[in-house]
Amino acid sequence: MNKRIIQTADAPAAIGTYSQAVRVDGTVYMSGQIGLDPATMQLVDGIDAQIHQVFRNLAAVAAAAGGSLADVVKLNVFLTDLGHFPKVNEIMATYFSQPYPARAAVGVAALPRGALVEADAVMTLA
Repeated sequence: MNKRIIQTADAPAAIGTYSQAVRVDGTVYMSGQIGLDPATMQLVDGIDAQIHQVFRNLAAVAAAAGGSLADVVKLNVFLTDLGHFPKVNEIMATYFSQPYPARAAVGVAALPRGALVEADAVMTLA
C-alpha cells in the first residue's frame, strides 16, 4: 500500500486533527471542505458563495493530489438547510460534467464555524 498525505495552500488549512486528503494507491480521500477562503481562513458570506467556495476548495485539493473534479467518483454534501439543495445542484453543474459522481446529500443540525454547507469527496486516479 502506497499512502501519501495531500496538502495545499490553495485550500484552507486543516482546522482540526485531519489532513486535507490522503492518497492510498490510486484513490484519494478528501476531507470535508466548508466555505472558507484559504487566503483569510474566513467563511465567505451567503449560501451561493459558500457552495462555490466548497467546490473551489475541493478542486484545489484534487489538483494537489494530481487530479481534478472530473476524477471524483463519490461526493457527500452536508447542508444545515435542505431547502438549499436546488442551489447545490445548480452550482454543482458548473463544476462537474456528466456523468456526475455518485452523491449523497444529508441535512445536519450544524457545521463547523457556522457553515451552511460542507462537502467531501473520493477521487480515483489511474
